[in-house]
Amino acid sequence: MIDLKKHQFLFEELVKRDFKKKYKRTVLGMGWSVLSPLLMLLVMKLVFGGLFAKDIPHYTTYLFCGLLMFQFFSESSALGMRSLMENAAIFSKINVPKYLFLLAKNVQVLINFALILAVFFVFALIDGIEFSWRLLLLPYPIVTLLAFNIGIGFILSALFIFFKDIDYLWSVALQLMMYGSAIFYRVDALSPSLQTLFAYNPIYRHIAYVRELVIAGSIPSPSAHLILALIAATTFALGALVYKRTNTKFLYYV
Repeated sequence: MIDLKKHQFLFEELVKRDFKKKYKRTVLGMGWSVLSPLLMLLVMKLVFGGLFAKDIPHYTTYLFCGLLMFQFFSESSALGMRSLMENAAIFSKINVPKYLFLLAKNVQVLINFALILAVFFVFALIDGIEFSWRLLLLPYPIVTLLAFNIGIGFILSALFIFFKDIDYLWSVALQLMMYGSAIFYRVDALSPSLQTLFAYNPIYRHIAYVRELVIAGSIPSPSAHLILALIAATTFALGALVYKRTNTKFLYYV
């Protein structure tokens, strides 16, 4: 926290730079942050809507919710993985906390997420979702998923320094996780043994939490709150430990 305050100017400049770099030479600029998930929503609804929409109330909101949370995770982990290597020219010459680069990427993704979340609420209203005071709990799964993302980012960014193959392996892992997060289908339609497997998927846990708040209009159980907190705290702590034990070796591999 002290280092973050000390290097606040650098941190802010990193966030600004990442935004400019992402939308450089694009006509729509930040508009792609909203348009991209909407196009994905359209494609997935056209492909899977005919199969699952009849059995899932408010299917558009159901699908959008899954895409929203999964994209938050996938974009954060993918950008976080490359955050150290992309900034090797900086930390190899200047003594700055290397985790600033990872945090800057996560702030960028969080801002994009906030933009899409606003559009999500519009779609939910059009889809006939009734909002209630229970939505005040929505920041909780967002914060826990953010902590989870940072923890995964610590681990992946460190591994990517030493093993470039992790880039290809993680892209495959993301595909598997997407199909295993019940984004476009219902878990309760599967066999009990398969349903049990979803309990071990942190992304599905977050998606299910948000769906219960938004679509069902109910507060998830205390155990659901506890599980998200444990997932976030454990992953963040593990990621911080990996970072702490490996960051002194980064300069020898970049």
